[in-house]
Amino acid sequence: MHTHRMNRRPDFALIDFDKINKKKKKRDLTELEKQEIYEAFKLFDTDNDEKIDYHELKVALRALGLDLKKADIQRLMSDYDIDNTGKVTLDDFSEISKNFILDRDPQDDFRKAFKLFAEDSSGKISFRTLRKIAKELGEKTSDDELRAMINEFDKDGDGEIDFEEFLSIMQDD
Repeated sequence: MHTHRMNRRPDFALIDFDKINKKKKKRDLTELEKQEIYEAFKLFDTDNDEKIDYHELKVALRALGLDLKKADIQRLMSDYDIDNTGKVTLDDFSEISKNFILDRDPQDDFRKAFKLFAEDSSGKISFRTLRKIAKELGEKTSDDELRAMINEFDKDGDGEIDFEEFLSIMQDD
């Protein structure tokens, strides 16, 4: 004989714990990121009125590495410019920037950095490219040291660094 309980336990299968855990793990901005946001705002607040207009917002976000489309900037202006002044405040800019920075995929930044170093034809960083980069940066690194750098991270033994190998360097795996 089955008895039904009046006070049933909650059905935990209905709770998305992954979503809850992701929210808990969401990081905050570093002090450096906060400082960069502040400096970008101040740099483009050209009339020093503690507010920036559409054009200043677009350039300030671009300075932070956030290249948004015109429609996205217009939407942000309408969302944050509640007084219809045509401008947003430092607090607004900080919130906008924080949201974009925290939602940014770090692998995208690594991919952009990798493309700066990788040869277009192979999509890899070769010894020759690494030597050229070291020279351009004014580094006095011997060929043996450069070869040792490649050998240390070259997991597949092809003598070059591909994106996955570069990623393991950047993430210090």
